Amino acid sequence: MKRIFVYLILTVVVSAATALTVIKITDKNSGTYAYSSDGVPVQKVTLSEQLYPDFTFAAETAVKAVVHVKVTKKGIEQPYTIYDFFFGYGNPGMTPRNQVNSGSGVIITTDGYIITNNHVIEGADEISVTLENNKSFKAKSVGSDPVTDIALLKIDAENLPFVTFGNSDSLRLGEWVLAIGNPYNLRSTITAGIVSAKARSMPAMDGEFKIESFIQTDAAVNPGNSGGALVNTRGELVGINTAIASRTGSYSGYSFAVPTTIAKKVVEDILDFGTVQRAVMGITMREIDEEVAKEFGLKGNEGVFIAEVSRDGAADRAGIRNGDVLAKINGITVSSAPAVQEQISKYRPKDKINVEIKRDGKLIPFSVVLQAKAGGSELAAANLSGASLLFGSELKEASKETLKMLSLRQGVEVVKVGDGKLRSAGIKKGFVITYVNQIPVGSVKEIESVIQRSKRSLLVEGVYPDGSIVYYGIGL
Repeated sequence: MKRIFVYLILTVVVSAATALTVIKITDKNSGTYAYSSDGVPVQKVTLSEQLYPDFTFAAETAVKAVVHVKVTKKGIEQPYTIYDFFFGYGNPGMTPRNQVNSGSGVIITTDGYIITNNHVIEGADEISVTLENNKSFKAKSVGSDPVTDIALLKIDAENLPFVTFGNSDSLRLGEWVLAIGNPYNLRSTITAGIVSAKARSMPAMDGEFKIESFIQTDAAVNPGNSGGALVNTRGELVGINTAIASRTGSYSGYSFAVPTTIAKKVVEDILDFGTVQRAVMGITMREIDEEVAKEFGLKGNEGVFIAEVSRDGAADRAGIRNGDVLAKINGITVSSAPAVQEQISKYRPKDKINVEIKRDGKLIPFSVVLQAKAGGSELAAANLSGASLLFGSELKEASKETLKMLSLRQGVEVVKVGDGKLRSAGIKKGFVITYVNQIPVGSVKEIESVIQRSKRSLLVEGVYPDGSIVYYGIGL
């Protein structure tokens, strides 16, 4: 009996020691799993953080730096006519009604710089910002970029809470993110979701050129969230909430944010130059699907197919050819046109990037010196006169007086001719551009939109101050 009792005691002791050993070994690699296929390691994932995420630090830290942006557009008083008197359409001296819109913004510096969406503040006569602690300030627009839908505001304040920029390139599919903003004027609302996709683009309904490489997330975003923060679980800013995909105008499970790789560069350019420095490689791209692969004899569908290289562009000068496949930009794999745009948008004209091109089944490295959108390598200068730089020349919307004098409905006036394609074509100062490729144009944005859709050349029609109608051909 005594021997059986001793045996039982020894069994318990050995079992306990074994259990403690297993626990220690398990804790050492807590939640870490290696998945393999046919004995070959594929992916190692630490599940402890992903299974039990804690959003409290990110939420409580970042929410203090997200602000409510109120935009006022002053009403225009309509002229009082005889019809108003007889039919009651209005009252003499009636005060015009202002239009008030709202959105969100993110404080990015302690001295009051705030990033938001361009569409939130576009056309604003007055902008006010309310902080998380309910203090309000008048804000001024420092600069904006409709192409990326990013704008920069400034308020006169010090020692403000702010959010630091994170690296949106490092986001992984399925990673937790938080959306913080003011939907439907519900201040400081926080929602959570995962990264559903990267490098998403949406069709441009207005036909204007856009740079879009959105982070798609299923965090709930509604009207009023625009310009708010998308942060990771460390409380770092990884995106600016911008749009939703919805049939109703409210959240339906799909929301989109401008990644910080794009937003940060736009802010830096506005602060350093007063305007965005946009670089291009000079290529026309097609995503590789089964049809493209079969048509051009490509093996696999990785990378982006280069359908055409612009003559004397950055890619052409580097030795890249039509039919090459762009695989990587500075070590980052690209597989879609939006992904390429996102990477190129980090850089300025004259910057050098390293790319990997797949040609005849081999990866070949190239060094590319990026050019400006207009075809040169010079940085764009901020123009306080309201003119925009295009092809090395300054253009602006023709004034009402000029249009009336020339009997035109709309047009874009060349106010200064610099070195570039307009001078080479023979265009002189004072020329009012009315059509580009037979499409009527009334703003520089509309001209840029036509240029983006054109592949080889432009037919420019316009009028000089003496009334003569002239046509010019410009090669791209």
